[in-house]
Amino acid sequence: MSYKDRLKNIKAFVFDVDGVFTDGSVYLIPGGHMARVMHVLDGYAVVKALKNNYIIGVITGGNDDMVKFRLNYLGISDYYPKSPDKLVDFEHFKAKYNLKNEEILTMGDDVPDRSIMQHSAISACPKNAVPEIKEISDYISPTEGGKGAVRDVIEQVMKVQGKWADDNTQSV
Repeated sequence: MSYKDRLKNIKAFVFDVDGVFTDGSVYLIPGGHMARVMHVLDGYAVVKALKNNYIIGVITGGNDDMVKFRLNYLGISDYYPKSPDKLVDFEHFKAKYNLKNEEILTMGDDVPDRSIMQHSAISACPKNAVPEIKEISDYISPTEGGKGAVRDVIEQVMKVQGKWADDNTQSV
């Protein structure tokens, strides 16, 4: 079955944060604070996908209150921070929604994402993912992490399934 044909079966997305929703940079701010940047193109696609009943989970090794705030603001409630074993959290996410591997598209960028990527129907990565992840990816986005790679895969799925048509979704 071709990549485009497999997009027709996708009901859920699972994403990493750093290097996928962000460009992987961490800005060090005086006072011991850190900050990341997320792109509104990704936010728009997430909101649109959720409005169309797709399920979105985020599994990350990090734990940042502002990341959680942003994801919750977009409507993502399935957030697994400080994940020591991403496959355990992936299996929890699947069971919670009674999903099969062939209904999930994952996007990761680094070695800790390998396990969940190998257990999903489609594994995708941003253009700037590490070589080991590019090797196992079914799709390599022409877009870098933090610059619209999340939007790229969501939009592809929704277009193949006829759900990307214009609507009243606002940029976020």
